[in-house]
Amino acid sequence: MSIISRRGALALPLASLAAPAFAQQNFPSRPIRMIVPWGAGGTTDVQMRAYCEAAGRRLGQPIVIENRAGAGGVLGAQFLLTTPADGYTLSQMPISVFRQPLLNSRPLFDPLTDFTYIIHATGYLFGIVVRADAPWQNLAELMEAARREPGKLNYGTPGVGTSLHLTMEQIAKTQRIEWQHIPFRGVAENLQNLLGGQIQMTADSSGWVPMAEEGRVRVLATWGAERAKRFPNVPTLRESGIDIVSISPYGLAGPKNMDPGIVRVLHNAFRDALTDPSHVTILDRFDMQPNYMNSADYTADVRRTMDEERRLIQELGIRLS
Repeated sequence: MSIISRRGALALPLASLAAPAFAQQNFPSRPIRMIVPWGAGGTTDVQMRAYCEAAGRRLGQPIVIENRAGAGGVLGAQFLLTTPADGYTLSQMPISVFRQPLLNSRPLFDPLTDFTYIIHATGYLFGIVVRADAPWQNLAELMEAARREPGKLNYGTPGVGTSLHLTMEQIAKTQRIEWQHIPFRGVAENLQNLLGGQIQMTADSSGWVPMAEEGRVRVLATWGAERAKRFPNVPTLRESGIDIVSISPYGLAGPKNMDPGIVRVLHNAFRDALTDPSHVTILDRFDMQPNYMNSADYTADVRRTMDEERRLIQELGIRLS
């Protein structure tokens, strides 16, 4: 090996070590786009806007929300497949992203290899909600009505393959009942159809909180391990005799092969924004809890989550294609 080639070989690792530092100094230099794969005005949209505003202040650049609702929350992940890995396009990553390859014979992507996981952030408060004038005062009465007339009652969720869809089917299986699933594009559309009488119940994240506090809807059960702070009189599924906890935790990701230095800058900004008072106010409004994981732990958790989801999907026998 010549002296020149040896120097080149020595220079390569030094250059690779310097790259993250270079990225840190120059990133970001323009606004960042954040894909929210749910409709505007829903729980995730409101939470992500507050979260991104707090993170943007730390980055010195605005983070612009772009809603891409539909397909059970996977459109953001799908969009990342065709965007540069420069840190300027990110997406909220709902758990339905990890189910998509398990539910379809032709997966759109591989969650284990096609994305760079930046930070795990929080999880939802889910619940079963009916109109205030509905005849069911509690979940037991609703279950009994479903048993008397199999298939007559229907429920709305934000989409096929979401945690809400799978959990409602899991409830139906454990309780030996039948009901019909009606997918919508988000909580706003879901609640609109509930109030209009097109569906009998809504299974969705806590975008229904204002309506519940106004007395327009009745919450029959929440799905967390403990009762919701805002609804201390509403039992959990477990307290209602159904041994299920579902909060559908989520985080943020970008395209695969992102520069580690850029990932670190984004991670640090969003980590600090997680406990920003303006963001915590929104989490409290929707009874959501911070659920932090760093980039490495989040990446490892994706594999564990997919193993768990594979078992659940096989148990329920659900297949989309």
